[in-house]
Amino acid sequence: MANNPSDEDEGVADLDAGVLGLQLTGDAMLLDNFDDIDEKQDVAIISPDGSVDESELDPLADDYEAMKARVLPELPDQETESEAVFTWKIEGWRSMEKKSRGPTFQCGGYPWRVLFFPFGNNVEYASFYLEQGHEDKPPDNWYACVQFALVLWNPNDPSIYVQHTANHRFNADEGDWGFTRFAEIRKLFAPTWEDRSRPLVENNAVNVTAYLRILKDPTGVLWHNFINYDSKKETGMVGLKNQGATCYLNSLLQSLYFTNAFRKKAIYQIPTEQQAERANSAYALQRLFFLLQTNNAAVSTQELTASFGWETKHIFEQQDVQELSRILMERMEERLKGTEAENALAKMFCGKMKTYISCINVDYESSRVEDFWDIQLNVSGNKSLDDSFRDYVRVETMDGENKYFAEGYGLQDAKKGVIFESFPQVLHLHLLRFEYDINRDAMMKVNDRHEFPEVFDASPYLSDDADKSESYLYQLHGVLVHSGDFNAGHYYAFLKPTKNGHFYKFDDDRVTRATTKEALEENFGGDYANLTNGNTGVRNPYTRTLSTKRSMSAYMLVYIRQTRVDDILLEVTKEDIPAHVEEQRLAAERALLEQKRKEREEQHLYLNVCVVTEDNFKAHQGFDLSPWEPESGNPAAPRTYRILKTTTVGDFSKTVAEDLGKEPDQVRLWVMVNRQNKTIRPDQPLMDPEMTVEEAQNKYGTRHVAFRLWVETAETIEEGKAVWPDMQPQTNNNSPVLIFVKYFDVESQTLKGVGHFYIRRHSKVSDMVPAIQQLMGWPQGTQIPLLEEIKHSMIEPLKVKQTLQQAEIQDGDIICFQKTISEKEASVLAQLDRYNDAREFYDYLLNRINVKFCPKIIAKDTEDDSFELTLSKKMTYDQFSTKVGEHLKVDPTHIRFSTVNATNGKPKAIVKRNNNQTLQQILTPPYTTYGSNTQAPNALFFEVLDLSLSELETKKHLKITWVSEGVTKEDTFDILVAKNGIMADLLPVLQKKANLDDETIRNTRIYEAHGGKIYKELSDDYSVASVNEFVTLYAERIPEEEQNAEDGDRAIYAFHFDKEPNKPHGVPFKFLVKPGEIFKVTKERLSKRTGVKGKQFEKIKFAIVQRSAYSKPIYLNDDDILSEVADGSDDLLGLDHVNKTRSYWNRGDSIFIR
Repeated sequence: MANNPSDEDEGVADLDAGVLGLQLTGDAMLLDNFDDIDEKQDVAIISPDGSVDESELDPLADDYEAMKARVLPELPDQETESEAVFTWKIEGWRSMEKKSRGPTFQCGGYPWRVLFFPFGNNVEYASFYLEQGHEDKPPDNWYACVQFALVLWNPNDPSIYVQHTANHRFNADEGDWGFTRFAEIRKLFAPTWEDRSRPLVENNAVNVTAYLRILKDPTGVLWHNFINYDSKKETGMVGLKNQGATCYLNSLLQSLYFTNAFRKKAIYQIPTEQQAERANSAYALQRLFFLLQTNNAAVSTQELTASFGWETKHIFEQQDVQELSRILMERMEERLKGTEAENALAKMFCGKMKTYISCINVDYESSRVEDFWDIQLNVSGNKSLDDSFRDYVRVETMDGENKYFAEGYGLQDAKKGVIFESFPQVLHLHLLRFEYDINRDAMMKVNDRHEFPEVFDASPYLSDDADKSESYLYQLHGVLVHSGDFNAGHYYAFLKPTKNGHFYKFDDDRVTRATTKEALEENFGGDYANLTNGNTGVRNPYTRTLSTKRSMSAYMLVYIRQTRVDDILLEVTKEDIPAHVEEQRLAAERALLEQKRKEREEQHLYLNVCVVTEDNFKAHQGFDLSPWEPESGNPAAPRTYRILKTTTVGDFSKTVAEDLGKEPDQVRLWVMVNRQNKTIRPDQPLMDPEMTVEEAQNKYGTRHVAFRLWVETAETIEEGKAVWPDMQPQTNNNSPVLIFVKYFDVESQTLKGVGHFYIRRHSKVSDMVPAIQQLMGWPQGTQIPLLEEIKHSMIEPLKVKQTLQQAEIQDGDIICFQKTISEKEASVLAQLDRYNDAREFYDYLLNRINVKFCPKIIAKDTEDDSFELTLSKKMTYDQFSTKVGEHLKVDPTHIRFSTVNATNGKPKAIVKRNNNQTLQQILTPPYTTYGSNTQAPNALFFEVLDLSLSELETKKHLKITWVSEGVTKEDTFDILVAKNGIMADLLPVLQKKANLDDETIRNTRIYEAHGGKIYKELSDDYSVASVNEFVTLYAERIPEEEQNAEDGDRAIYAFHFDKEPNKPHGVPFKFLVKPGEIFKVTKERLSKRTGVKGKQFEKIKFAIVQRSAYSKPIYLNDDDILSEVADGSDDLLGLDHVNKTRSYWNRGDSIFIR
């Protein structure tokens, strides 16, 4: 297999010097130790590119330059390190070894060769692979990113060939890659290749040319499969584990962590020594940052989210990152109050902006300067960050009918807008990638292209009076990315941890180096470039739909002022970490490591033994002798002993006897085994006290399961010694048999163990009756039917005339008995829905389930009336409803049930009364085609109705909210109205439930709202059937000022929103507009109308917002006249203030940090 340098037909050369071939015979390819070579079963299967002989313009296979251009197209954004072309001339195909390798050639300083399976790699195709050619193991950490092609061609006619192309990251574990189905062998040797007049493999000879291009890998992860990837080793940093849907939290935390001053000058300065506990979010954040700084593996955020007060449902809900960022800043700022670092966060993140209205023709300006911690910028309609800023500070001219009323000057032309007075050291920019689409009536993601620079100049957006003595150039520090759409997606971040370093991608628990292009350009959004092969788009991994627009785009940018980069990205050392955080962590780690080390070292020395006693059996209601799942506080549960394997049976018996308060010779241990019928029963006693427990397990126990023992205590003591039945085999095979007995008590509806006894094998089944009568203290003559508990689903009656041997009764069998009852007694039990036969009760036990019932509506200041019932899965709706009615002492026909959402614990769907459906089918419905079932399998909500379910079917359920104390108090009521009724029918029921007087109900109006805005008022004769289930109904007493409205007064609908009109919240309301009234006076009436006063009211900003389309709010000043500004029928009055009750994502409860 050695190359011959004197043979000019052999070798490899650079492309500029030409490409030479190498000829080898089949004999030259013989391999030693062929049997030692592992056959490759599944290296790569890549669909054929097909033969390329369709046009005279196609290159010939021996035109290496032209062929290279065809089969190795330049990959965008990749830089070539080295290239090579090598041809292996194969002769004697059919006489070659099953697995053959070509000569070694060089590319990029590494050896390579072609791996060839002439008869196929377990397929009917010739298999070709490219393989690294190191003689021994490749160097440590060796890899090469290779774009390669293999071309198989006829040396007599180079126009006949077939080729395949692939990319692969070669390393020590994946040293070969290629094509298992390169070409079908039958076709290769056919007399004609496709439409040509000769075969591709001719005279058993063919050429294969390898084209290699090794690419540079600046990020170190090109084509990486990330198996055994170590973030700490590769980047020096670690990621954060995703708990379910916490990727948005992870991206924000990493951004704040690598804003080093946030860590060092703020978070580490919070005094937590006296509150170093899990419930303290500041301490939890300190610990998290400490772990990110010192750990070698990804860090969990469970401790942090627990300190926030989040439950499981919050972990699986994605939230608004901007909202989370603001709340986190607020909480940490609260913790910093009264410390030396009290203003640290404001110095880093807080800037100032001015909202103004400036008259054009007179010297008058109304303005207000406010702090901001982040800026929300529109993406829609803007192509770049500068466009978004220009849009933000765009000046609006107020003229014509929209003139501004300036105090002392009357109506004036004016300019209205926003301008910045200062920008912070760290600038957080939130790009509004999600906005409301009025046509779809839903929030949608904006995937338009929006460019942002690596260096951003903020000075053009400063006011003329701003201090510009220091540069306002900003350096990009972080890009937080969302991939997907509004309903489903994933978050990750690109961050530049050091001033002059590289960007890194932080994707939950994985950290990788990234290029500047990956961090910036690939997150601009917009259309995909270079869609090829007729592709109409790229498949979104979250929506599974094709789209020409990128689904990944920046939604938050972090810029650091260039003059302050050194202050913000300052070094953080271990000395900066609060001492108590490190000490507690290290102490806990040491204790945990020591515990694990000890357990690991001693694990092989110990054995767990499960011990069942007679008391366990008597307390157990169920199958077998005991429940095997560990249950705390269950008297039937066996006790587990952890003992040395070398402990003898005798010594262990002493330990058990001591725990039972017995003498050592009064206990005997029986080995319990798993029978084929899936029961666990005592099999034989351990007679050798010197045998070790490990030996006993190996000899008598069931493999691969816990070692289980039953403890027998001696009933007879003679001369101070325990007397045991003789268990030795009898010559007549009439040895005693150990029998366990259970009693089904018809009256108490229980099935429990009562004890055990011995009986000879040749005894009749009927001979057990006296023993049972004696055990129970019953008189002779008591009728006792006997059943054998064969297995959980097989309870069979015994034939009393058979012997135990004939009935196949053996040691450890369980016999169940009950008293015979009369037909009259059985009838009474049936009427009470009770079981009168042990077999029926066994069936109940087999199908029993503990179901938790919770009240659907819990009144304030009342205890939780939840309860748990043990029911049968086979019960019908009426049967389990009767049981619930008995517990609640109410008529079961008035109880309505709802299923429980397992994700958030809230009601899911009302259960329809259907006696063809069992409890099992209600609790665990079949999976749908739309995904897995999220229903709780063991819980239901209940509500006690004022009418029966049959009456309910004639009613329509309406949920209506009574609004009082302005719009600050809401009381929601569920009301049932006849389906053919009108809204007037609803008022008497509302009056009763809300405890309203007659005058109030006479002056009540009902209105319908959707998306936080009023859409219509409902008249008394409005049909109940016309009310849509997706709208919200509100009712309120009409304000006196409306009842006493004057001529010229008109009404406007008002709603609440948070920053953006597409984030509505709160209760919308109707407000009276008086002509000519300046807004300063109007606000006094608004305060009275809403019930919001004082500082809380002062925080509200008022604006005119158009209902019909997405529009920017026009904010009002005290001098404005509402009747003149809001003169269109489409105008709404908007109240802009923080939403403290809900997230704009509308996914469950609002995000919070306690």
